[in-house]
Amino acid sequence: MVTPPDGGLADELVSEDPPPREACGVFGVWAPGEDVAKLAYYGLYALQHRGQESAGIAVSDGSRIVVHKEMGLVAQVFDEPALTALRGHIAVGHCRYSTTGASVWANAQPTFRSTPTTSLALGHNGNLINTRELAALLGETGQGHGEIAATSDTDVLTALFVSGRVPPVAAAGAPVVASAGAATGSPAGSSTGVPEGVEAAAAAVLPLAKGAYSLVFMDEQTLYAARDPHGFRPLVLGRLKGGWVVASETAALDIVGATFVREIAPGELVCINGRGVRSRTFAAPRPSGCLFEYVYLARPDTTISGRGVHATRVAVGRRLAAEHPADADLVIPVPESGTPAAIGFAEASGIPFGQGLVKNPYVGRTFIQPSQTIRERGIKLKLNPLRDAIAGRRLVVVDDSIVRGTTQRALVAMLREAGAAQVHVRVASPPVAWPCFYGIDFATRAELIAGHLSPAEICASIGADSLGYVSLEGLTEASELPASRLCRACFDGQYPIPVAEDDRGKHVLDGLGVGS
Repeated sequence: MVTPPDGGLADELVSEDPPPREACGVFGVWAPGEDVAKLAYYGLYALQHRGQESAGIAVSDGSRIVVHKEMGLVAQVFDEPALTALRGHIAVGHCRYSTTGASVWANAQPTFRSTPTTSLALGHNGNLINTRELAALLGETGQGHGEIAATSDTDVLTALFVSGRVPPVAAAGAPVVASAGAATGSPAGSSTGVPEGVEAAAAAVLPLAKGAYSLVFMDEQTLYAARDPHGFRPLVLGRLKGGWVVASETAALDIVGATFVREIAPGELVCINGRGVRSRTFAAPRPSGCLFEYVYLARPDTTISGRGVHATRVAVGRRLAAEHPADADLVIPVPESGTPAAIGFAEASGIPFGQGLVKNPYVGRTFIQPSQTIRERGIKLKLNPLRDAIAGRRLVVVDDSIVRGTTQRALVAMLREAGAAQVHVRVASPPVAWPCFYGIDFATRAELIAGHLSPAEICASIGADSLGYVSLEGLTEASELPASRLCRACFDGQYPIPVAEDDRGKHVLDGLGVGS
């Protein structure tokens, strides 16, 4: 019997201390004459870090939509025959880590809904905080009568977009603006320019949705992209020679050879088809981009709001060295996410940068249950110290963040065992003391070590000689964005949108009959 892999990438260095998980990665392409399934595949490959539970691609040839999705990594879900079967000129792709809804096949994306008049496939990065309220708009059929087969906020949105049960948006007659370089002609939907069908439904539903959502979706003829009014999660538009691309990060544009055009604005709905690229504002923008994207979530080769993520992380390291200097012999990163900040720390402090930890890139989840002895030393399955480099030396160890503290505790012990004379931990983010409800699966406040311990107490808990976090002001300055345009709730507890207790957690639809 051959057991298939579970599709998990174990980013955590200690199984009891998983890192913050991004909700998802989304990718969409409209490109007649191109192999859009393979473009979506490579785009998702570039976004794999944003979600490793499931992956899927939907393709339209103009008359029907075909969806292929499965639990697992992008490379496990798709092979050449699967991609060859996906023929068309529009594609939507998605890789998922769950924030609302369990990690099961029914909640894999893109979600799909079909009515006698239209079909819709949708991918969502983010997390809605009024999912119960939106599900109630579907009426009785949304409560266990088969309309919703999943338990995710994304499936509720998909059902609403095709249900016809939402009130018409007050701004339905608002002008639709053609983007520069787009083809001319009447907007899709009607000869009068008033949107109909999916576009009209989206314009009506999106103002009702609260929380974080960067959406890429399509009907048989049109590719759509939308971003919540706060712009919590990134979403960008790119240009191909013969088409257009929408993706969670600019790195995905680079991979498929697309040129960056601009970010999808907060509160914007974009429609792309044979008539061109059109844009409408469905809600007033109130920018609150996620500051933690710069810390850990985004790829270092991505650009957010005109600022390179790698450059930001290096700048954070320089600021960290100024705020929390250390008398040491060597600066080493916790690979790979701590590397840019460690470079910046070394540059600013004058302490040599070096490699002190080797990461095994091939270690993931396993069906082989380790013995208790191996489990206790589990961090060494993923990180191993370079003893010759660290023995007898005073180390500055730079990490991106501390969640529960379990990983850092094991890491400090391992470095001491390898002969380190001193271990000074420096963290390229402020203390993570509050959970996120806008698309990152953090621990609860009770599980966050900074939620109940001071930095001095955390230092003692992990066994370090000293501990220093970059200040919230320092991290904000490194992003080159004003605090008023950022969500910093995981650091300061100031949530841009209040979240009711009943709307917190992954399983808000469980027990409502939704998905039964």
